[in-house]
Parts: sequence; C-alpha cells; structure tokens
Amino acid sequence: MSKARLLRQRIAAGETIVAPGAYDGLSARLVAQAGFQAVYASGGAISRSTALPDLGLLSVSRIIERITEICDATGLPVIADADTGYGNALNTHVAVRGFARAGVAGLHLEDQDFPKRCGHLDNKALIPAREMAGKLRAACDARPDPDLLIIARTDAIAVEGIDAALDRARAYRDAGADVIFVEAPRSLAEIERIAREIPGPKLINMFHGGKTPLVPAAELQAMGYAIVIIPSDLQRAAIRAMQDTLAAIARDGHAMAMEERMVSFKDREALVGTEDWLRRDATYAA
Repeated sequence: MSKARLLRQRIAAGETIVAPGAYDGLSARLVAQAGFQAVYASGGAISRSTALPDLGLLSVSRIIERITEICDATGLPVIADADTGYGNALNTHVAVRGFARAGVAGLHLEDQDFPKRCGHLDNKALIPAREMAGKLRAACDARPDPDLLIIARTDAIAVEGIDAALDRARAYRDAGADVIFVEAPRSLAEIERIAREIPGPKLINMFHGGKTPLVPAAELQAMGYAIVIIPSDLQRAAIRAMQDTLAAIARDGHAMAMEERMVSFKDREALVGTEDWLRRDATYAA
C-alpha cells in the first residue's frame, strides 16, 4: 500500500492525524520513533534550517532535495509544504511532479502572492481565487498517484476576513482539493465555524505562540479536523537546546553540564543505524 493510500484510509476512518513538523531526515526519524502516524515537512522550518526566513527564498529544487531526505528517513506518510507552487499553474504542475517523486503522501498549496510569508506574519497578499483554483486543478492533473492528497490552504483571514476565507475554501474544494486548510483562525469561534461550514476533511495548524489558540487534538477531532500540523515547535526546541549547550561550552570548555539533556553517544548512533550500515558493509566485503 502506498503511503498516500494509507494516509487517505486513516482520514476516511475518522482518525485525526497529528503530524509534528520536521526539517531534515533526523528530525523526521525522531517523529517516527515517538509514535506519530505522519510527518509534516515544514517549509518554514526547512528554510530556517538554512538560516533564511520563511519568505519563499529557497528554490523548488532545494526544497525537493530536503523533502526527499525526509521521506527516505521514515516509513511514515509525509505531508509537505509546497508553498505557492513556486509560480503559476504550470510551475505548480512541475512542482507537484517533483514532490511526488520525492515520496510525499500529500502536499498543501497556498493562495498567497509570491513571495509568500509565514502564515502567522502580517502584511500578506493573495492571488485571485480563480487563479488559485487553476493552480489546484494543475496540481490534481500533475499527481502521478491519484491517492496523493492535494491540500488547499487559504491565508485570507488575515487579508480579507473570515467570510472571504470560507468562500475561498469552498471554491478550492470545488476545484478539486481533497483537504481544506484555512490558515490562522484567530479564535475558538473561528475554528468551530470553519469546521461547521466547510464540508469534508480539514487541516489545522497548531503551534505555540501563533495567532491561533491551542486546542487539544481530541476536541479538534470532535469538530471534524482530520489533520493537525505542528510546524515549528521541534525546531524551536532544538534551537533553545543548542543555545544552552553552547553557553555551557563557552563557560566550561565542555558540555558536561548538559549531560542529562543530551542523548548518549550510543543512542545517537542507534538513531542513524550505524551498526546496520556496518553489518551491511561487512557482507559486501565478505
């Protein structure tokens, strides 16, 4: 069974899939080891891992290269951030083919004008809904596997308000989107309204410090949300851990003070499968 089919079956069964955000193969593997059912390949976290902001500054080829690493590192379905499709409908067609070759089970496209901004930043601009509908049709036509989830994201709440966002969401579903993602609802009432007024599977973004209030996954499931992504919390935790470790090294000349907060040498090597690779190498040598 393909990962895309598996993801669709879980959604059809009424499960709410919580997908923490990964930005490289190692973080994706940690998500799998923690027992989650899917990985979210966060475009913002991937961009920040190169020391660039989430402003659409990385090329589609660089993003696909990293997405491939994430898909190769885990057997879980990967839901990827495809930003704006990296151009017009034809660019979107090419991008979807590339993401599919990388191995994703689903991807979302957004209706921001290029260059895009992080969904929880201000001063965003949108393309016309009709243009976005064309991109979604191009994405559906491009997918080599009909099970590949096409997720339509609208950032209209911050620009045009909740009513316009819901209108766009309906138009995007009519254009062929499998899942609707209304980004950055600002209150529980808006979260509930989106769930109530938009039929079919929906995705919601939950992360600490954003514009959207945090709601437990069980409550989101009761409302009808099929996918919950947590894009940046793993990366933010890793940044703080590295800052604390660097402070210890600067103070002491080593990181012994951080011993309880670091994995062991052995556990690190187990995570990347060093022994398995060495055994494989030995069989080739024999």
